[in-house]
Amino acid sequence: MPAFAYQALDSAGKTRRGVLQGDTARSVRASLREDGLNPLEVTPVTPAGGQHTLFRRRMSGAQLALLTRQLATLLKAGLPVDEALAALAEQNEDERVRTLVVSLRAKVMEGSSLAAGLADAPESFPEIYRASIAAGEQSGKLDQVLARLADYSEARDALNQKVWAALAYPLLLTLVAIAVVTGLLAYVVPQIVGVFTQMHQTLPLPTRALLALSAFVKAWGWLLLIALVVAAIGGRLALRIEQMRYRWHEALLRLPFAGGLIRAANTARCTRTLALLTASAVPLLDALNIGAQVMPNLPMRTAVKRAALKVREGGNFSRALGESGYFPPVALRLIASGERAGELERMLDEAANQQQRELDRWLTLLTSVLGPLVILLVGAMVLFIVLAILLPIFDMNQMVK
Repeated sequence: MPAFAYQALDSAGKTRRGVLQGDTARSVRASLREDGLNPLEVTPVTPAGGQHTLFRRRMSGAQLALLTRQLATLLKAGLPVDEALAALAEQNEDERVRTLVVSLRAKVMEGSSLAAGLADAPESFPEIYRASIAAGEQSGKLDQVLARLADYSEARDALNQKVWAALAYPLLLTLVAIAVVTGLLAYVVPQIVGVFTQMHQTLPLPTRALLALSAFVKAWGWLLLIALVVAAIGGRLALRIEQMRYRWHEALLRLPFAGGLIRAANTARCTRTLALLTASAVPLLDALNIGAQVMPNLPMRTAVKRAALKVREGGNFSRALGESGYFPPVALRLIASGERAGELERMLDEAANQQQRELDRWLTLLTSVLGPLVILLVGAMVLFIVLAILLPIFDMNQMVK
């Protein structure tokens, strides 16, 4: 039965929005009138010409994790897929998520598989979800696959939150420091040091340097800001070119601190995805192609794709993966032991956990180093400004004596 998104007015004149299932738009309007609503607009959620606007909007990682966990719980309790989706649609307050769930239920009731329904919303359900759920439906273990997907999405969401939390404090501190120092140079320093200039006193070198820097910021600061904005926009546009983005990502991997952080994050994502897919009975070659797509770093993504080609030709997975030199040796050894022991799924999961711990270590180090480093740099700049202001005063005292 098709799903329709509607807008209607209630008896108080307030606009109501939602999703209903019906044979036709006319039957949905009739149902709305029976409920005391005056329908304004009724449109199919998945019309022939394309998807509904709400259906194209992407769910957040937290919403996807919660929806997957709820669906896994309902299926484990013995509910059929259509009834589980109906229960999720009733209890979900977010209109976008409710529209997605109702549309999925409509596809399932028409005879499609759940994986085929997910394919209509690739923005919200990535390829890893569709492949895992398709394998779960074929093996009859859909509830177990959904439980693993929920664990995977929750771990991925937690990883993203850790990265942003680690970077937020140093970034905010840097922005505040730049604003304070710019304000001092543009407005405070000229008024204070200008007094000594009017007295025709020979100023010390630090004071003259500070005055020159202050004059530059005051006269050309706006131009410098425009240049930085243009450079940022130009860099963003340049990174849309895959070759430029590849070189940039390759350069990041060579950095002493950021390189380890990027390697750990990408390896954790890839191995976690491969562990999930192999546990869901997805063939290794398909799992490798999907696992490559979840890696933001292009050189590491290319290395996984090359490894997939060598595995297709009969090569060893861990050896093929290690030829690039991008992946941590510990993760490669764990994967190799899993291949030899026939426990690739478990060792992939262990490699993901190990890299997650390594990433946590890098993030802790990042937080503990960057914050004090920014404070020291700001302190050094403020000390230079204070000394440049005080030195002429000391010289005046010496002349008086």
